[in-house]
Amino acid sequence: MTIPQNIIEELVAQARAEAPDESCGYLLGRPASAIADALVTENYPMENIDHSPEHFSFAPRDQFAALRYARERGLKILANWHSHPASPSRPSQEDLRLANDPSIRYAILSLQDDRPVLNSFRILSGQVVDTEHHL
Repeated sequence: MTIPQNIIEELVAQARAEAPDESCGYLLGRPASAIADALVTENYPMENIDHSPEHFSFAPRDQFAALRYARERGLKILANWHSHPASPSRPSQEDLRLANDPSIRYAILSLQDDRPVLNSFRILSGQVVDTEHHL
């Protein structure tokens, strides 16, 4: 999955603005094809209704709005993303347990160090099956 630098900068800005709570959203764009990787074209920010530094939940109204928005524009939800304000860019046990859609990637933006780290993961049956580094 390719995430352009301007989208990464949006994620970092959102995560920093919402810290110390986790921030979250969907990455929308064009799915992979036989000749090209999936391409993220938009960040769709969503409210973390848990307002927690260690957990996030999407607001259901945001999820429905994101799906409607993507469909109207011919986009696909490529990834679910959230920040880890004070921990590494890797899925927690809870992240693994809650990752129930094998058709999307799960991206985690870590603000733990001075330089943010963004990785995305394909998770199947509670196990990471591949990792991509984006930042």
